[in-house]
Amino acid sequence: MDKLEGLKFDERGLIPAIVQDVDTKEVLMLAYMNEDSLRKTLDTGETWFWSRSRKELWHKGETSGHIQKVKSINYDCDGDTLLIEAEQKGVACHTGARSCFFNLLYLFEEDREEKATPDIIEKLYKIITDRKENPRKDSYTNYLLDEGLDKILKKVGEETAEVIIAAKNPDRNELIYETGDLLYHLLVLLRERDIAPREIFAELGNRFK
Repeated sequence: MDKLEGLKFDERGLIPAIVQDVDTKEVLMLAYMNEDSLRKTLDTGETWFWSRSRKELWHKGETSGHIQKVKSINYDCDGDTLLIEAEQKGVACHTGARSCFFNLLYLFEEDREEKATPDIIEKLYKIITDRKENPRKDSYTNYLLDEGLDKILKKVGEETAEVIIAAKNPDRNELIYETGDLLYHLLVLLRERDIAPREIFAELGNRFK
């Protein structure tokens, strides 16, 4: 049975493909595939698309190095849209942004306060990784990474002390704030040592066994 059976390509022989970060579930980009680019994606494990302007196949990250390692491909109930979960190296957008979807059109009033979810750790780690691979001027994260391990360890020590002091005080908001600072610096340390948060999660999971 052909893997592509059940897919509905449009009159141009194209199907839209949404690319999503496998860890954070952030939507990174939307592009189009034809049958050839989809088969190359399946064969290589990296995303290939069809350029509607250049009328040719293109390999995501071929020149920039920002490739997408495919982890899964699903299609919707109508068979006319693909959802690709991938491990993004670097950034997805040609502008240098992490995701192509960074232009806010509208935000409902009740959603103006960002709702943090458990995947915020992975999202923050991805941002730190992006700063490491694509340094930005005046970035505090880049300052820490440039200074190296000793500076990062010093900051982790300082933030740990701040958490201890805050825990002794009655103001719970101070403890929340200082804990946020400590978690951020711990993530910078993990990035410096090339350890992903999921490895820590896996270690915690093993302790339930």
